Amino acid sequence: MENQIRHRLVLIPPPLQGHITPMLQLATILHSKGFSITIAHTHFNSPNPSNHPNFNFLPFFDGLSNTQITSKNFVDIASTLNIKCVSSLKETLVHYITKLANENHGEKIACIIYDGFLSFIDSLAKELKLPSIVFRTTSATNLLTYHVCLQLQSKGYFPLQDSKSRDLVPELDLLRFKDLPLFNLTNQYDFLQSIGKTPSITPLGVIFNTVESLEDSSLNQLQKLYKANLFPIGPLHMIANDANNSSILQENDNCISWLNYNKPRKSVLYVSLGSIASWEEKELTEVACGLVNSRQNFLWVIRPESISDVSAWLESLPEDVKVGVAERGCVVKWAPQSEVLAHKAVGGFWSHCGWNSTLESLCEGVPIICQPSFGDQRVNARLLSHVWKVGLEWCNAIERDEIERVVRRLMVNSEGEMMRQRATELKHEIGIAVRGSSCDALNGLVKYILSLNA
Repeated sequence: MENQIRHRLVLIPPPLQGHITPMLQLATILHSKGFSITIAHTHFNSPNPSNHPNFNFLPFFDGLSNTQITSKNFVDIASTLNIKCVSSLKETLVHYITKLANENHGEKIACIIYDGFLSFIDSLAKELKLPSIVFRTTSATNLLTYHVCLQLQSKGYFPLQDSKSRDLVPELDLLRFKDLPLFNLTNQYDFLQSIGKTPSITPLGVIFNTVESLEDSSLNQLQKLYKANLFPIGPLHMIANDANNSSILQENDNCISWLNYNKPRKSVLYVSLGSIASWEEKELTEVACGLVNSRQNFLWVIRPESISDVSAWLESLPEDVKVGVAERGCVVKWAPQSEVLAHKAVGGFWSHCGWNSTLESLCEGVPIICQPSFGDQRVNARLLSHVWKVGLEWCNAIERDEIERVVRRLMVNSEGEMMRQRATELKHEIGIAVRGSSCDALNGLVKYILSLNA
């Protein structure tokens, strides 16, 4: 495209770390393919423009209250964004369209790529007569659950009795009702209608941050539902190969030095519940005791909002636990996760199973202790443990003896070694896909966008 006009794309993520990161990775990839990139974003959790000098940034009003932000109620946040952002984003885009025409010799927006979390953008793009493509930042299987749940809702399955929670869901291989992202969630039907709605004509395409071979069954079912172009072009972090930092939280690079210092291969358990989920202080103490009693090395992320003073809490631990943490542990507020998982010393990951973390772990051949909290994390945990067989399902209470047992199962026992072998096989399979099916899907996406503006 070097000799052609650079087509302008506007990418729109919601203000959540797990959505912003893959959107910026997608932007990096599309920029490398010759497109001009504008990121339209909310004021809350806005990305740092200095980390992405090749992009333009376009802020708009989000309407979120401090109470909503701190509550971390995603259904409420999604509902608010899809109501209060409509007029502000429309005004921002109309002004931007005029500015491009006046200042850039009649330049137009070639396509809007928006996160499916912001479902109102589909209608807004139609109103502005702009092509739109939806980007799904969760697994393809997770999106499929929304469609199946809508069907089950109409058949009277919900609310579901607890006795049925372990029953397998019709039309969803190996998933139980308890694995569904909106299992027994109040007001789930309206949310399902919004976030999982099936486009008939528009959006014109759907981008997935996934690998075709990992989710071929789900992708095939979605293809029949969508009747649109599907582009599974993941894992985006591997394809983007972007050194720019998209993290909202400040990363601590000291943990890499700790990993480098005299840590045997595959000897360290990386413990992180992501940017949202957290443990209570009592649970943190149980985790500390369990990790120390397992006698394994561990790198542990404890975010500041989990506990007000981590140093004081560490000092308050029993003396033997405190000594064990000092000898075998490293505790940080946030870590450069991709770099950590790629480190030769890391042999396991205790995770909330967010989709970004899941992909990053699969790409590095690292098996997982699965402790999902909400949403798509339960779907991903089930895929890891029962479909891909590289994860241990965690459903017990946070107690030190249980923690010691599950850590040793993954890090020491033959069960964990078999998972590491399987994870290594999947890592190889994903590497082939990056150069094969994902590359083909990306080229197809580029051609498709260009065809919209031919």
